[in-house]
Amino acid sequence: MLYTELLGLWDEAVKAVDARDWQGALAKLNQITDPPSRILFTTASVHLALGQLEPAIKALDQTIAKDERLAVGFFQRAAAHMQTNRLEEALTDCIWAQKHMRENLVIDYRQLGLRYKLYSWQVLYNAAAVHCRMGQWDKARDILVSASQEKGEGKGSNVETALEGVSRKEVPAPLLVPEGEVFRPRKQDIEQLKERDFLGKPKVIVSMIPNDDFGGFEPLRMQKPGYYEPKVEGAQDSHYMRVSAPCVGSGPGLLTVPAGALVFMFTDVDREGMATVIFDGQKGLVPRALLEPVDVKKSKGKKKKNKIPSGIPLPPGLKPPTRPQMPPTSVAPTQAQPVTKSPPPFYVHATVPSAEPATLSPTAESPTEQDPGSPEREEAATVVVKVHYRYTVALTVPLDTSHGELQRRIAHKLGQPASLLRLRHRQHGTQILRPLDGEGLKDLLEGAEAGRATLWCQTEDPLASRTILYQMVALYDYTAEGSEDLEFSEGDTIDILSQVNEEWLEGHSAGKIGIFPSCFAYRDNESPQP
Repeated sequence: MLYTELLGLWDEAVKAVDARDWQGALAKLNQITDPPSRILFTTASVHLALGQLEPAIKALDQTIAKDERLAVGFFQRAAAHMQTNRLEEALTDCIWAQKHMRENLVIDYRQLGLRYKLYSWQVLYNAAAVHCRMGQWDKARDILVSASQEKGEGKGSNVETALEGVSRKEVPAPLLVPEGEVFRPRKQDIEQLKERDFLGKPKVIVSMIPNDDFGGFEPLRMQKPGYYEPKVEGAQDSHYMRVSAPCVGSGPGLLTVPAGALVFMFTDVDREGMATVIFDGQKGLVPRALLEPVDVKKSKGKKKKNKIPSGIPLPPGLKPPTRPQMPPTSVAPTQAQPVTKSPPPFYVHATVPSAEPATLSPTAESPTEQDPGSPEREEAATVVVKVHYRYTVALTVPLDTSHGELQRRIAHKLGQPASLLRLRHRQHGTQILRPLDGEGLKDLLEGAEAGRATLWCQTEDPLASRTILYQMVALYDYTAEGSEDLEFSEGDTIDILSQVNEEWLEGHSAGKIGIFPSCFAYRDNESPQP
């Protein structure tokens, strides 16, 4: 059910309760599907007003099931249980009601929509009434004495009367929420249910159409070229006038209009014999004696085609302009040029300034040897080395670079001491990273594919306080999951310090000590396990 529908039925039920139409209120409440606790409490109050105790207790059970801390729900159900002589259940509800009072003397339910205040002494009063029905008069008297010490409205007469009745062993009647006091929806929510006209009724403020009183929404109305033509017959009722003689505006507000021009009379003649007209998009005054009525429909047929009428000009044409046609030019016939077969696109030709025609050498199909001193030869004698560190750098080195020179250049590029750098390379056809020495560097540079080689670099801090058992190489990247883990990257050298167990090792790398899985690294003298 939509929340708006629930609010509507709830509001109608409350109005029926105010009119004491209990059956009508119950009919509205039963139409609500999956009602909240406040609506269920209202249903129980209607059943109690009709004297239907069992349906009321059932509705209160559902109320407390949806709101387990509703003290007034336990208070109301305790009174209903007393009326059905279920004394144990009634006493339990009184205890729960007192507990959910949370040591407060009063709970005001007006914020929730119930115009009722539940006092602590009322809960004690009902508990004493239960003990009276059980025959425990001394217990009931003690509870009433405690209730007399509580503060609250209406306490004096009720508690004193109950004490006098207990002395005479008279059972007091239970207290209930007054009849007709139910949970009500918020006034603001009910006001939002009413339909509102946020746009309002449209009203014409300014219009270029005379006497335009149209109000509403519709597609754009088609406008004809020239003036707007009102639906009139003949020239008697027409507001279009023709100027019989030229009018020269010699004062403020006067228009200069040539003879024979069409104008639109905006207002009638004023006291000075002047009329307000519109001509050529301007509003001004002309003498009324110079204006003659004209039938616009008849006069339009006498106008020349494509003539712009006085006043509002014609709209632009909807058809786009056509591209201009260029006149044919006479071109002198050129002499026939000899047809030469163009060479295949494989060859690259250069224009050679020579009087003789260029010929293609038969040896052009094979590449010529490069001059040893040419730039191409110098470029081929260098290799671009890509180094994986914490970040990746690249540098260009000659083929004959020594191991020490390469390590010095990489250290300068990374800003690290050369003595702390460890270089490794991956052998061709394998995933194993091996330490890079002089012989390995020569093979790496000479065997570089497309003039590019890749190295892995790691800084090694000396470790003097611990004994290094052996060294291993990281096979994969390992991200630390705890403060005791050792984090490293693929290709890093790890100093093994101890063996934690069969699966974990303690190692040192990049100045840090920690543990890591042994399957993430391998020793230099063995192949990695898949």
